Amino acid sequence: MAQLPPGIRFITSFSRDQWYRAFIFSLTFLLYASFHLSRKPISIVKGELHKHCAASHEVEVDSYKEYAAQIQPVKKPFNASQCGWEPFDKSNYKQLLGALDYSFLCAYAVGMYLSGLIGERLPIRYYLTGGMLASGLFTAMFGLGYFYNVHNLWFYIMAQIANGLVQTTGWPSVVTCIGNWFGKGRRGLIMGVWNSHTSVGNILGSLIAAYWVSTCWGLSFVVPGVIVAVMGVVCFLFLIEHPRDVSCSCTPSSVKMQHLLTDSENCSVSLSSSTVATGEGRHGTSAISFLGALRIPGVVEFSLCLLFAKLVSYTFLFWLPLYITNVEHLDAKRAGDLSTLFDVGGIFGGILAGLISDRLEKRASTCGMMLLLAAPTLYMFSAVSKMGLEATVVMLLISGALVNGPYALITTAVSADLGTHKSLKGNARALSTVTAIIDGTGSVGAALGPLLAGLISPSGWNNVFYMLMVADACALLLLLRLIQKELQCHADHSL
Repeated sequence: MAQLPPGIRFITSFSRDQWYRAFIFSLTFLLYASFHLSRKPISIVKGELHKHCAASHEVEVDSYKEYAAQIQPVKKPFNASQCGWEPFDKSNYKQLLGALDYSFLCAYAVGMYLSGLIGERLPIRYYLTGGMLASGLFTAMFGLGYFYNVHNLWFYIMAQIANGLVQTTGWPSVVTCIGNWFGKGRRGLIMGVWNSHTSVGNILGSLIAAYWVSTCWGLSFVVPGVIVAVMGVVCFLFLIEHPRDVSCSCTPSSVKMQHLLTDSENCSVSLSSSTVATGEGRHGTSAISFLGALRIPGVVEFSLCLLFAKLVSYTFLFWLPLYITNVEHLDAKRAGDLSTLFDVGGIFGGILAGLISDRLEKRASTCGMMLLLAAPTLYMFSAVSKMGLEATVVMLLISGALVNGPYALITTAVSADLGTHKSLKGNARALSTVTAIIDGTGSVGAALGPLLAGLISPSGWNNVFYMLMVADACALLLLLRLIQKELQCHADHSL
């Protein structure tokens, strides 16, 4: 008998279950990357919506302001003034651009609390597909304002609000799906790699938006909108919610979930009852209540920590390209391309956080360590970025790793740990609600960060960085109790 070709031997070396898990890993990665791909264009296009003619460089402030005032009534095609796209061409452009961010993120934060509760009661495939198709529509709608010559601020705000609401279908759905397919062993590393979809989506969104930003910024939104909608169709055709749907072996939560958080809770946490209220108790077939999810040990602390961690991350997401434009004096396209380095650092930060937390078996301590390093790094970034392009590149990579590491760990591995907590007695349906509570609370910070940046930045970018450092310190303080428990548990085990 002839020897099998190497490629066939490689394929057959993996079991059917392993191939299905690899497929779901890849599919959910791409699905959520497309969500982030559609969120990034607004930060790239800001430099085109307002072209900085009214607030020029120090050597020509007065003369340039006079020139801008003279040419402002003269319209380019599509009524674009020399100062940008009306109504963002005025001196209050930072507040208006901040309102766009705030509209999306407030809607996202409010919708997230409802999304988890709704998602547990609907098939994930249908729920996620509907959300992606609607997100594609509203993302493209923002770009259509360019082609239809729309200059009404409320048109763009309503597009952002609608998009923020429908995008809440994404995160609880994909985390629940990936949690169903993967057990707790090496969860930090697996989800650290998987969570790089956030940074990959941001990078792709930046590159796509930057390609058209200077020539036809409407396409910077329309193209990502089409991509999200197409991925929604892919979701409908291929997403498998649970291993049992294709007769794959499940990873029993009752066996796998006795790791990390549960170990530390055995040292210091006792629940008032053996099962958190879910409606049907130990059978684990009903959706968990909102208050029941809040009673799971660690949910409140990690949720509040994520509020401040996400405040920092989303301030960078929405304002970094404009900051680079101001400091490095680059055009919108080059600033957008350079800002992707922050997300490249975020990829490594998420993987490193997952790897360390798996090795140490300490989620809170890993987050705390990275938050402790992030605050002084942000101060260095604000100082070093003014020294030249090379210094900015280095600090973007380091800051991206330290800022996004805790954020990635909490939204993935920690959420999955808490959503499959031993007190739930194997109720897998609780994962969506727990994930939504944690990410929804974090999204409150995501809404506040860009808003505060828009309000503070007119007084100087240094003040924005001080605000971010304070937020990092608050995130660390909120984890101190859990960190103490982890260290105490480790000390007890060592005796």
